Amino acid sequence: MTSASYIFLAGASRGVGREIANCLTVQQLKVKALLRNESAAAELKASGVELVLGDALNISDVEAAMITDEPIQTVISTIGGLPTDTEKPDYFANKNLIDAAVKAGVQKFILVTSIGTGNSIGALSPQALAALQPVLVEKDKAEQYLITSGLTYTIIRPGGLKSEPATGNGILTEDTRIVGSIHRADVAQLVCHCLNSARTNHKILSAVDKNMLFGQIEFIPFS
Repeated sequence: MTSASYIFLAGASRGVGREIANCLTVQQLKVKALLRNESAAAELKASGVELVLGDALNISDVEAAMITDEPIQTVISTIGGLPTDTEKPDYFANKNLIDAAVKAGVQKFILVTSIGTGNSIGALSPQALAALQPVLVEKDKAEQYLITSGLTYTIIRPGGLKSEPATGNGILTEDTRIVGSIHRADVAQLVCHCLNSARTNHKILSAVDKNMLFGQIEFIPFS
């Protein structure tokens, strides 16, 4: 990464996105975050993140934030909704980010979705699938849009998310049968490892904690 380029982060106000912001700033990388409201602004600004207020569901906000004189090395999006949301951002917000990234000449796009999306649907129990189906459909559309966008991409599908500190046991795998839990901070570490890894380009990877798997499946970790 050159000194003039930066990481553009969408979804930094909470959850995995906030953990990724922490991970990136610890590495002293230049980070610009798109925030819909100022609730998380003070803490992010204090850690050195450059903030732009805007809604990812509004393409003009996204383009104004992303298409500037400063080159973007990578866009990372953790934007996602809840099954109860009337307006789910999983597809439309990420579509806007992908379209703007293409216009801005971004080198790489890392999209965080969920186990159960796309060809990992069989990893979920019928109960989990029934609860998450509305969101998973939108996440799948976002994944497919990214894959066909022409951008260099990495898609990371975490398992069930927990908020405790990182364990260091987070792993990635291309095995679509795998399911389990993982701490948000460990997902963030895995995402940050993918930033400069050419081996993760054009890969779809599930993310779990190797000590929190559901069931005993033999699989090959991605390294």
